Amino acid sequence: MMWSRPHKMECQWKPDEQGLQQILQLLKESQSPDTSTQRSVQQKLEQLNQYPDFNNYLIFVLTKLKTEDEATRSLSGLILKNNVKAHYQNFPNGVSDFIKNECLQNIGDSSPLIRATVGILITTIASKGELQNWPELLPKLCLQLDSEDYNTCEGAFGALQKICEDSAEILDSDMLDRPLNVMIPKFLQFFKHSSPKIRSHAIACVNQFIISRTQALMLHIDPFIENLFALAGDEEPEVRKNVCRALVMLLEVRLDRLLPHMHNIIEYMLQRTQDQDENVALEACEFWLTLAEQPVCKEVLCGHLPKLTPVLVNGMKYSEIDIILLKGDVEEDEAIPDNEQDIRPRFHRSRTVAQQHEGGDSIEEDDDEDDLDDDETISDWNLRKCSAAALDVLANVFRDDLLLHILPLLKELLFHPEWLIKESGILVLGAIAEGCMQGMIPYLPELIPHLVQCLSDKKALVRSITCWTLSRYTHWVVSQPPDIYLKPLMTELLKRILDSNKRVQEAACSAFATLEEEACTELVPYLAYILDTLVFAFGKYQHKNLLILYDAIGTLADSVGHHLNKPEYIQMLMPPLIQKWNQLKDEDKDLFPLLECLSSVATALQSGFLPYCEPVYQRCVNLVQKTLAQAVLHQTQPEFYEAPDKDFMIVALDLLSGLAEGLGGNIEQLVARSNILTLMYQCMQDKMPEVRQSSFALLGDLTKACFQHVKPCIANLMPILGTNLNPELISVCNNATWAIGEISIQMGSEMQPYVPMVLQQLVEIINRPNTPKTLLENTAITIGRLGYVCPQEVAPMLQQFIRPWCTSLRNIRDNEEKDSAFRGICTMITVNPGGVVASTIENDPLCFLYRFSSWMNPKDDLREMFCKILHGFKNQVGDENWRHFSDQFPLPLKERLAAFYGV
Repeated sequence: MMWSRPHKMECQWKPDEQGLQQILQLLKESQSPDTSTQRSVQQKLEQLNQYPDFNNYLIFVLTKLKTEDEATRSLSGLILKNNVKAHYQNFPNGVSDFIKNECLQNIGDSSPLIRATVGILITTIASKGELQNWPELLPKLCLQLDSEDYNTCEGAFGALQKICEDSAEILDSDMLDRPLNVMIPKFLQFFKHSSPKIRSHAIACVNQFIISRTQALMLHIDPFIENLFALAGDEEPEVRKNVCRALVMLLEVRLDRLLPHMHNIIEYMLQRTQDQDENVALEACEFWLTLAEQPVCKEVLCGHLPKLTPVLVNGMKYSEIDIILLKGDVEEDEAIPDNEQDIRPRFHRSRTVAQQHEGGDSIEEDDDEDDLDDDETISDWNLRKCSAAALDVLANVFRDDLLLHILPLLKELLFHPEWLIKESGILVLGAIAEGCMQGMIPYLPELIPHLVQCLSDKKALVRSITCWTLSRYTHWVVSQPPDIYLKPLMTELLKRILDSNKRVQEAACSAFATLEEEACTELVPYLAYILDTLVFAFGKYQHKNLLILYDAIGTLADSVGHHLNKPEYIQMLMPPLIQKWNQLKDEDKDLFPLLECLSSVATALQSGFLPYCEPVYQRCVNLVQKTLAQAVLHQTQPEFYEAPDKDFMIVALDLLSGLAEGLGGNIEQLVARSNILTLMYQCMQDKMPEVRQSSFALLGDLTKACFQHVKPCIANLMPILGTNLNPELISVCNNATWAIGEISIQMGSEMQPYVPMVLQQLVEIINRPNTPKTLLENTAITIGRLGYVCPQEVAPMLQQFIRPWCTSLRNIRDNEEKDSAFRGICTMITVNPGGVVASTIENDPLCFLYRFSSWMNPKDDLREMFCKILHGFKNQVGDENWRHFSDQFPLPLKERLAAFYGV
């Protein structure tokens, strides 16, 4: 066909008839269900894009060819929208002007579908930075709002709503001369329009500017709120939904304006949370979630709890549509392969090195993984989930006061003959677990056995929710005699792990992982039985649940540690894991959870992992090398090579850390035969913080396991560690700090030239307010270790860090790291006794002495050092001052100092 080459567009462009027919033919073909037809259409469209006025044909079909059917016209507009997205900057002026003009002329087309398509096209052009270059757009659309013709008004509003959604920030900037000052008062006029569609557009437009506290809206906040109240009873669900959404956002940013009306707003939201239209009910239910975060929540809501509680509980029942979507009547589906679209991407959490604390294992920063995610495959957020989340946060606000209203309801629900109602009761019980735990304790001896019984209910949805709810009470279960609660719970959960329903398998696996974290070594007596079940599940699970199973196995290894290192357990566990490891290709993302799982297993098995370590080690090194190589290709030739997924490298580094930690010195030959140190040096300089974080963890672990290989690289590595002591990136900084401490212990006095690279930053970090506990502890230990190997260099700064140093190490268990850090402090005090005395007398002698007496049983030579220092301290301050100090000591401290150190 003949395409005219670009020429200067006349005012009224005319299509070539033959070209027009060809395009219409293409548009018809592209609606064909046949994929090969679609592919050839795609290719032809790509070719046509070389002709600039091809886009004129597309807009012509959309706006002028009223004889064509709507679907074809709309499709033409959507193809044009994609072209605008991809190539707009290459459109000749004539073409873009023609398109803009046609859009504004046809925003009021009589067909709602065409109006919406034109609106999408306008906003796509506007979002290409074109709002500045299309000055007549906003004034013209605002003018069209006043049109007598309903279609024009509705079309203009549809386009304005999309512009407000896509370009809210630009609309409120000086770039456009602040059009909102005109637009917002204009929108407010339409809240009272006779058409529900227009009213709805008007609120939706204004709603875009609430959260950002846009000044133009804040100036009109009172009329806005009045207008909202006037629309409270609107018969149109879409309007009610937008009113609820506005009130929820105002609660966050202008509580002051809502407070005088709070009683009425709460009454209104109670009605709306029970709205017949589920979308309205869901928007309204968000109100309770937001209100729970406000300090006034308790005060304004306490009188309404008797009404609100049953409303939320009622919202927690599955709706009919939920059950259809969840295939709630399909009980056995374990043999049906998973739909790959349903499997969510997982994100790997990189290793962070943390200290062990008194009375328990290392405490990680909180992860809220325990959210109400019992049914994540349905539309992600629905009334049931929102009600449950609201009940959860309100339980945390009102604690046991909420139970007055919940318990009478629970009695009825939990033992109800109808499964749907019983299921919602079990969800309620799980939702209040965190907030109302204290008040629930008297009822748990009866409830937990009832729930354990519900694990074998004939409805799969009841079995799955019961797994989740029980997981929320495992903390209590583990604190009771194991035979009464832990054993029956564990036995039943393991049966559910082998359930014939996939949703139940998933819920049971997740619940079991939570139980493992709580029970830790309590599970050791049952290990054979647990492993039997988990290994059996390997052969049974489809793709999605396999990923959760890896997590349960990794958590088990973390929880029981070296107790897993028995030949019979290794024999059960390793073959299926290694079989999966061999099946997966290097580019398969399923490697992430498997590598994480193996990392935990390697750390737990220690020498028991030796027979498996070589191929695992080799593959990790290859993954790191491949990813780095791909990154270089992408940097040098981005048009030919995609950026790599660096998660592959991060997870591989973490598994290498696990191997180094588990195998210790046994990893030496593997390191000797590989280029891991060169690769690690590159990873330590990666732009991505998570890559650096994992490489510093590996550096520390290799330093402990085989320092002879690390030592030659120290001169290159130390400056990089120094530049990463930036507490803005907590985890990176934490791991770098820890690695410096490990290196200094190995280097001894040879650490001297490197102290200036790191000391100043470490002292700054330990004195910083609001630094997380893990980082403070690691910083204190590393400063102590540096002082131990290079006292002459570090001691002069003693006065600047001794006080925060003492407070940081409050609860750490006696261990090697603590031992070397305290030796360092003692050595530094010997070099610079004035530093401590001055700082301590000025501040607080107790803090300092407490740290020394906090040791349960220091090694003999360390006790000697303490003793010397304490006596020296006493002599230096003089008897009078010492007596003055020791009068302030609490009795236990006095007794310890006398018994251990004779002072």
